[in-house]
Amino acid sequence: MAVRRLIAGNWKMNLLRAEAVALARGVAEALGGGRGLAADVAVCPPFTALAAVAEALAGSAIALGAQDCHEKPSGAFTGSVAAPMLEDIGCRYVILGHSERRHGLGESDAMVHAKVLAAWSAGLVPILCLGETAAERDAGRTLDIVRGQLAGSLPKGGGALVVAYEPVWAIGTGRVPTEADIAAVHTALR
Repeated sequence: MAVRRLIAGNWKMNLLRAEAVALARGVAEALGGGRGLAADVAVCPPFTALAAVAEALAGSAIALGAQDCHEKPSGAFTGSVAAPMLEDIGCRYVILGHSERRHGLGESDAMVHAKVLAAWSAGLVPILCLGETAAERDAGRTLDIVRGQLAGSLPKGGGALVVAYEPVWAIGTGRVPTEADIAAVHTALR
């Protein structure tokens, strides 16, 4: 089976609805609607803009993604968004295990594991984020960390999945991983 690449833009906690719609339309226009590209393209706006961006991308091949989901399909979880809700609004992808959630909010591999199951159950494709901190890298633990995150976050069997290697030490630091750094991690994860 051929692996198709995915280019996904995580818009994080930025852009109001009108700005998100304008950006989505600009991306779709610049990429010719996303058809005939060598890679699939997805945009992941904030939750508040998902519906508007879904409408703006209608008729294009640019996919919609969300930035997280709850592990339960419904319930009394104030402020959370369930995977079936994301699928219902038109999402194809959902980012899970992002370093900002793992490190900033204390999400464990077990929590990410449950969210991956929820995403699959709703028909979404998880974008599973893996990556090591600067301290872990400097201690020579990169491969142990990302292998551990993958093993702990990824349920057996399952469905379609995108794995995104995001070295935490490179985010906003000016430090850029070399091709050899990236290749070593990709080889270890295959």
